[in-house]
This record gives sequence, structure tokens and C-alpha cells, in this order.
Amino acid sequence: MGLFQAFDISASGMTAQRFRTDIISENVANVNTTRTENGDPYRRKIVTFQEKDVTPFSNVLQGTRQQYVGNGVKVVSVLEDDSTDFIMKYDPSHPDADENGYVSYPNVNIITEMTNLIDASRAYEANATAFEASKAMAQAGLQIGKN
Repeated sequence: MGLFQAFDISASGMTAQRFRTDIISENVANVNTTRTENGDPYRRKIVTFQEKDVTPFSNVLQGTRQQYVGNGVKVVSVLEDDSTDFIMKYDPSHPDADENGYVSYPNVNIITEMTNLIDASRAYEANATAFEASKAMAQAGLQIGKN
């Protein structure tokens, strides 16, 4: 694995986790949005990652004598969470209340979002640490040639 490939892998992880953090922030910001442009309550969004430039397994199997190195990560989709229902609250005075007085609130759970935010933050920190370790090894290699 080349030196710059290690930097690229760590950087792709940091970029992906920063994007995930942005989506989590959007979910938290819209926790009380009962009406969007299409008239429905806001739906929680979920980010999906995938390995960059996936090497087919047959190529990995044929190259067993060669060391297989990953290529980093990329965001492949941002989907709306259709698996959980909206939260129904009784508030007949609300402008978005239905005929029974219930308001549909977004399917955003603050505890879940904060847990995901901590996870994304720790993953970002791990990638930043790996990046710094690669940088330190590169600098140490340059110092060896200096003496």
C-alpha cells in the first residue's frame, strides 16, 4: 500500500462521517417539522456507505499471494426511513391536526440521533488518528534519509 493511499482512505472516511453528521443534524433540526413542501411531516434520513471501487471476490481470490488493500468508503445513498411510523400527539389546536385532533410528528428519535452522532464523531476521530499516524510515519521515513 502506498503512502498516499493511506491518506486517501482516511480522508474518505472523514468525508463520509462528516456527511453523516450533516444528515443527523438535519434530522435533529426537523424534529418538530409537521409539514414539508409535499404536505407530510418530515421523514428521518439515513446514510448508507459502501467501499469505494469494490474489487470482485474472484479477483481477490486469484490474488491471494498479493495483499488486498481497501480503497476507502463512499456515500451511496441517503434514504428516508419508511420503516418507522410518525409520532402521533393529541393537539386539536395545532394547524396540522387531523379530524380527530392528532398531529403527526416526524419519526425522529432524539436519543437515536444523538447515539448516531456520537458514533459518527468517534469514527471521524479514528480516521483522523489514522491519518496523523500515517503522516508521522512518512515524516519519520524522511528523517531517516536525512541523516
